[in-house]
Amino acid sequence: MIAVLMSGGVDSFVAAHLLKKSGADVVGVHFKTGYENADASRLQEIAALAGVPLVFLDCEREFKRKIVDYFIGSYLDGETPNPCIACNRLIKFGVCADYAVSIGAEAIATGHYCSAVRVGNRTVLGRGADTGKEQSYFLAFLSQAQLSRAVFPLGNMKKSDVKKLAHDLSFPFLTQAESQDVCFIRDTGYARFIEEHAGMEFSPGHIQDTEGNIIGRHHGVHRFTIGQRRGINIPSSRPYYVAAIDTRRNLLTVGHREDLFVSEFMVRNVNWLLEPPDGSLDLLVMVRYNQTAVNARVVPVDGGRARVFFATPQFGVAPGQAAVFYDGDTVLGGGIITRDFGRACCNKQKQ
Repeated sequence: MIAVLMSGGVDSFVAAHLLKKSGADVVGVHFKTGYENADASRLQEIAALAGVPLVFLDCEREFKRKIVDYFIGSYLDGETPNPCIACNRLIKFGVCADYAVSIGAEAIATGHYCSAVRVGNRTVLGRGADTGKEQSYFLAFLSQAQLSRAVFPLGNMKKSDVKKLAHDLSFPFLTQAESQDVCFIRDTGYARFIEEHAGMEFSPGHIQDTEGNIIGRHHGVHRFTIGQRRGINIPSSRPYYVAAIDTRRNLLTVGHREDLFVSEFMVRNVNWLLEPPDGSLDLLVMVRYNQTAVNARVVPVDGGRARVFFATPQFGVAPGQAAVFYDGDTVLGGGIITRDFGRACCNKQKQ
């Protein structure tokens, strides 16, 4: 049996339909987070159209503790979180997969645009065929055990073909806008969500330039992420961007665009999907979803870390985001970007 995680969107619907059409024994699983956009009746309608039974799994407590609290905590630490990566590892292929196995499923399917292929005794994660939609970046932190159960029916499809198939199948919600951002934040925006859920007061503080000169005030460092331009509100002939966030001192450092180019950085919590390398590797590295992967040298060091050296300096590398390592279209692994990096403009270390 294959358990398909169904969100109420077109991708998971088509994934379920394709598996059912292939002759597989399929059950739909919808995990409840407490932040749903789709109600139960809509989900039941979609599952019935796909021809699969649907079960509901209450994940509200786990989702709050493992995803929402992590998201808030990262911003309070001055980092930029990636809750989708955490959700895939801890909820979808963690809590949900464990439940699916308990009801007899041998595999877990999702509507991600990527591929998982068994090669020898390991499963290889690869890019999806749709270069504009592919989502392997978000799955680079799965374990081999998790990846070995994964099925991605949309890996060889274009989004346009998925929508066409859904239209032909009379999918009733095709014209509704798809979620493009964090699923548990609807209309309030990140800053307001954090203010409402963090249980603490946020104080204004100073904004300094890269030379240490105080040039303005902010209304809470939780409102900013590295590379951000909007919200700085300091008159200048050239735009300022957020260069560093110091939550301990409640201090925001801003610079001009050229000040934010990074030549190297350290990652922590490195996850190797294939065998960990003995030495350095020349790979493609993606430091934010939907950015182009660029040439870099990845040098493993002790403590589950690696140092990444760009062939060409890159703009706006943000602590807390994931750096994912590719060998062509194959995902080798990834790590979480730390504050230990070198600026290209001045070769400053450990910003």
